[in-house]
Amino acid sequence: MDTVTHALFGLTLYGAIDKSRMSLRDKRALLFTTVIGSEIPDIDVISQVWDTTGRYQMWHRGLTHSVFLIPVWAAVLVILTKLFWGRASRKLFGIGALAVFIHSTSDLFNAWGTGYLEPVSSTRITFGTIPIVSVTFWLIMLAGLLAARFTRGKWAPHRIFKVVWLLIALHVGMQSVQGYMLYQQAQTKYEQVALSADFVPGVFTIIGKTGDQVELTKGSTWAGQQTVASLQSSETADLNELFTGNPKAKTLQEWSPFVVVVDDGKQLGIYDPRFYRDGQSFLFESIERSAAK
Repeated sequence: MDTVTHALFGLTLYGAIDKSRMSLRDKRALLFTTVIGSEIPDIDVISQVWDTTGRYQMWHRGLTHSVFLIPVWAAVLVILTKLFWGRASRKLFGIGALAVFIHSTSDLFNAWGTGYLEPVSSTRITFGTIPIVSVTFWLIMLAGLLAARFTRGKWAPHRIFKVVWLLIALHVGMQSVQGYMLYQQAQTKYEQVALSADFVPGVFTIIGKTGDQVELTKGSTWAGQQTVASLQSSETADLNELFTGNPKAKTLQEWSPFVVVVDDGKQLGIYDPRFYRDGQSFLFESIERSAAK
């Protein structure tokens, strides 16, 4: 998910906790834990500073998003709340672990994926059933905020935000069931399949590859799929010269479920077809053909 959504997750988690008996220092420690815990796995973005080998694509959402690091991050948060507010408890540790878990696990559901099992496995796990920016999540959380504000005195705010989390979980479940159905259908048609959720709930793009042909179809479980692009991959191209001239291309190939190879005489490159829009993919690494010779 994007940075804003993760921050909103943290605030929603804070809202779902009963704070009626908490002191101001307790509340501040709790707010820090939920919000920073919801963002801390993305600390890996600083790796761009020292990346000289084109590995950032694998480092981002890599080890810092691992399920095995969740207790480590929770411990760091407790140390910081003890340092800043003199507050450290098993409850804060558990809430911090939950905030980090929500971050790392929610990232599994969009096309970017995470290294959820690093360092045991370097495989980038992705379900592709939720867009990276989900307006639906935003609307659900906004509805909860408004309900908590305008029903003050009638319903406890923490109960309203618990309902918000339930609605978020239901949305993820419904999206995932629909995406799984489409994915299973596509597997009977293509050799390789990837899934990417659209901004509109229930709408998905299926990316299927067979041999050197890649087809993108867009639709839903109830309306069917329509072909939106047909791509040809130059599978016989020698990519070693590309990887030598542009190390980021090697990382992209490792990171993506599969790629489309471009070798048109002028350019040699690869791109991830899951991010193909308006005739191009923003995840495209190449070299000029003259530079490859």
